[in-house]
Amino acid sequence: MGPGIPRMARKVHDLQHGEVVCAVTISHQNRHVYTGGKGCVKIWDISRAETSKNAISTLECLKDNYIRSCKLFNDGSTLIVGGEAQTITVWDLTTEKIKIELDSEAQACYALAISPDNKLCFSCSADGKIIIWDLDSKKMVHCLPGHQDGASCVDLSNDAVRLWSGGLDNTVRSWDLRERIQLQQHDFQSQIFSLGCCPCDDWVAVGMENSNVEVLHVSKPDRYSLHMHDSCVLSLKFAHSGKWFVSTGKDNMLCAWRTPYGASLLTAKESSSVLSCDISFDDKYIVTGSGEKKATVYEVGY
Repeated sequence: MGPGIPRMARKVHDLQHGEVVCAVTISHQNRHVYTGGKGCVKIWDISRAETSKNAISTLECLKDNYIRSCKLFNDGSTLIVGGEAQTITVWDLTTEKIKIELDSEAQACYALAISPDNKLCFSCSADGKIIIWDLDSKKMVHCLPGHQDGASCVDLSNDAVRLWSGGLDNTVRSWDLRERIQLQQHDFQSQIFSLGCCPCDDWVAVGMENSNVEVLHVSKPDRYSLHMHDSCVLSLKFAHSGKWFVSTGKDNMLCAWRTPYGASLLTAKESSSVLSCDISFDDKYIVTGSGEKKATVYEVGY
C-alpha cells in the first residue's frame, strides 16, 4: 500500500466514561484523551495501561446536557466545548476552570472548529447558522446564514481560507472566510452528518445519513462515492498526513479509507453505534466514542 498507509488497528485502551460518548479528542503528545458525554468532559491518561482505567479529572459543563464537540487549541492547554445547550465554554486545562463563556442563543451547538491561530471559533447551530466568534473579545463577530436546517458539521480548509459545512438540509457549503460569503453549494439526496477537509490536498469527505461517504474535489467535478457502512455515517476524520481518513457509523463500524478514491484499508466493529472519532497528531492512534458509554483507543499499524 505504500508508506504511511495503515494496515491494521489494534485496540489498546477502553475508557469507561459511563455515559454515551458523543465527542472525543486526543492531545498532541498522545498522553491525554478527552471524552464528552452528558454534562461533563472526562480526562484520561493513556500513557500507560494502568493509568487509563479511571479518568484523572472531570470538567462539569453544559448542565447535564450532551456534549457534541470538544476541540483542543494548539497550545494543548485550552479546550472548547459545545453541545445541546446555548453556552459554549472554553476551559483552561492547567487550572481546570472556565475562562470564556459564549452565549450562542441557539438551542444547540452541533460542531465546532478553531482557526489555526486560535483567535476565531466557528460553531454550528441547530437553526442552521454558523456563528463566528472572536475569542479575544469573546463576542460574536459574524453569522453565516445559508443552511435551511441544522448545521451539523464543519471543518477548515488546509489554508484556513475556506470553511466547509454540512447540514440537515442535504447540502454541503463552502465559505470564503475573508469575504465571509458562501462560495459553493453541493446538493445531496440525504442529510449530512459529518465532514472533513484533507489537510494537504483539495478533497472534502462527507458522511451521510443514507450510509454513503462522498469525497468531493474542492474545485473540479471529480467525486468518489464510497459504500461500506450499513447505516448513517456519524463521524469522519482525516489523518494529518492526508493519505487516509476514517469514518464511523450507526452500524457500529470504524472504517479507514485511502484518500481520495476510498480503497478500504481496515475496519473494526464495535458493539454499539460509533458516534465520534479523532486521530492523533502523529497518526499513530485512532480514538472513538460510542453508544456503549465508553471511548476506545486503537494503535495504528503500518
